[in-house]
Amino acid sequence: MKINKFWLIPLSLLALGCQKNTSTSEEVKSSKPNIIFVYMDDLGYGDISANGASTINTPNMDALANGGINFSNGYASSATCTPSRYAAFTGEYPWRKNAQILPGSAPMLITTDQMTVPKMLQGAGYETAIIGKWHLGLGTHDKDWNEHISPGPNEVGFNHSYIMAATQDRVPTVYIEDGDVVGLDKNDPIQIDYKKNFEGQPTGKDNPELITMKWHHGHNNTIVNGIPRIGYMKGGKSALWSDVDMADNFLDKVKNYITAQAKTEKPFFLAYTMQQPHVPRTPHPRFEGKSGMGPRGDVIMEADWCIGELMKTIKDAGIEENTMIIFSSDNGPVLNDGYYDDAVELIGNHDPKGGLRGGKYSLFDAGAHVPFITYWKGKIKPGKSNALVCQMDMLNSLAALVGSDVRSDDSKDVLNAFLNADAEGRTSLILEATTRTSYRKGDYVLIPPYKGKKVNKQVNIELGNDNEIQLYDLKNDRAQTHNIAKEKPELTKQLLEEFTKLRGDGFGKTKKLELM
Repeated sequence: MKINKFWLIPLSLLALGCQKNTSTSEEVKSSKPNIIFVYMDDLGYGDISANGASTINTPNMDALANGGINFSNGYASSATCTPSRYAAFTGEYPWRKNAQILPGSAPMLITTDQMTVPKMLQGAGYETAIIGKWHLGLGTHDKDWNEHISPGPNEVGFNHSYIMAATQDRVPTVYIEDGDVVGLDKNDPIQIDYKKNFEGQPTGKDNPELITMKWHHGHNNTIVNGIPRIGYMKGGKSALWSDVDMADNFLDKVKNYITAQAKTEKPFFLAYTMQQPHVPRTPHPRFEGKSGMGPRGDVIMEADWCIGELMKTIKDAGIEENTMIIFSSDNGPVLNDGYYDDAVELIGNHDPKGGLRGGKYSLFDAGAHVPFITYWKGKIKPGKSNALVCQMDMLNSLAALVGSDVRSDDSKDVLNAFLNADAEGRTSLILEATTRTSYRKGDYVLIPPYKGKKVNKQVNIELGNDNEIQLYDLKNDRAQTHNIAKEKPELTKQLLEEFTKLRGDGFGKTKKLELM
């Protein structure tokens, strides 16, 4: 299989391939709706009440799920965020790029000559924007944070970008708009280093009296707003973000963008990449203590409120019936992940995994099996779908929707499944967690025999590494409690051969786990 191969398909053949669609699918293909991709960060399949959560209430996420198609087999490509984001925006498996969790100082992972979802949509006449988390690298290895930073989102298809470079727990702790740090005083230049601290700069490890959030593992470097981070930073004080205001800040930018674009004649694509419930969990005082489950529950409630505000903005702009929303999460849930914030102690009866096994970082199902919803008022009939779909499929599916001829090898056209709860999705999918991969086909998932520790004690999650091959029937064993590889040797052999052919050599190599 050639890597990152794109080709042209005549529109006449595309039309022939659509003849089996429902009338609803045919109707929507004649239009170019606004498209909003709402991307949560570390939200588990069971974290929303539409998927069975009873301890926490998520009415606005539920409204999307109940008013659109709620997928029971929706996946990110990976169990960590940089790889998943890479796949979602490029339509390419992240292991082809050896994509791994990036430090905040990393250079751009996506190359400027690659096809991306926003670039494809630009070619179809769309305005495009990303507001929120990026974490796909910026600029080059030797970039200067005090000058214009390129390449970035603007060079791979986004007309507008307002982002944080990596994660909320990593430096630099500043917003970047269209390649420039927002609010920077160049007389107080930003310096970033991920290996060595700057002289005189306090850290969470050496100055515990200065921190307001106790670090759990690795998050003990430069202190910003009382929170110790990953990496070292000096300067840029006028540009530092306020953690408790981050959700409001991104939401305001989203509202302004939608309101402005609704007044134009061009359709728009907006990636609203939210930071919740990733650490550090810093709910605005309006939400602090509201969930009874600690900061993790509070920021999920905050995120749900943001979704409600998003929908109000769309309705007020008069574009709800011409706006398709895709809602998902970059990977599965994690509780303690860098800070002690009572996520474990106050979890109660809530199961973020929704009955699945594993979680973030894990090759077991809860690592990449995430909430996945498509919503389009008046065009998508509400329903629940068992179709197998992946965020990586957005490229081919949205291309089919807007009439673009762009296609990728790895992405699949599952537009019918996005629009119709009774339609079928893809037949198989390679899933990734910390460079290891597994193979899902139909109801079965095959995990090759990897060497290594079975549990990451830092986050208390099973990684799915073992010395024996594993096969699970996810339809009848969602929690993956019974390995049936020895009971079904022919099926195991068949799937392993298919997986090896698709994945290529080297999938059995182990790599050191990096924490996000």
